[in-house]
Amino acid sequence: MGDPKRPRKTYETPRHPWKADRLMEELRLVGEYGLRNKRELWKAQAILRKYRKIARSLFVLTGEERMRRESELIRTLAKYGLVSENATADDVLKLTVRDILERRLQTIVYRMGLARTVYHARQLIVHGHVAIGDQVVSVPGRLIEKGEEGSIRLLLAQKAAQARG
Repeated sequence: MGDPKRPRKTYETPRHPWKADRLMEELRLVGEYGLRNKRELWKAQAILRKYRKIARSLFVLTGEERMRRESELIRTLAKYGLVSENATADDVLKLTVRDILERRLQTIVYRMGLARTVYHARQLIVHGHVAIGDQVVSVPGRLIEKGEEGSIRLLLAQKAAQARG
């Protein structure tokens, strides 16, 4: 079974470690989205790979089973805002790793204007200054659902008021 304190890897490393074009693209994405290391990028790629694999497996099915599984996949991805409600399996295959990275809490906090840079957003999250609803979240790589976007807020003003009062 393995050690419960050491969970299974959630990513795969690239097959060919020294391709210059892939290295440059990874470095560009790490800088653009403020990732800590390439492992976070590989996790996003693994998430994308999983959903694309499910979408590809739908093409061999026919009839009602395909419709049920496709609607289930679309509903899951629409919940995260990756595709629209009336999307198809072809739309899932068109997703890129950038689409996954845009749904991370760190990126959304930056895009909402709550932080000056993506690195500042990461620091705010890790230090416990960001909440989703009433829950303080300290994981910058968490994928945010469409419904949670409006409830993301900073706790700095509240903590400062509590310290004064």
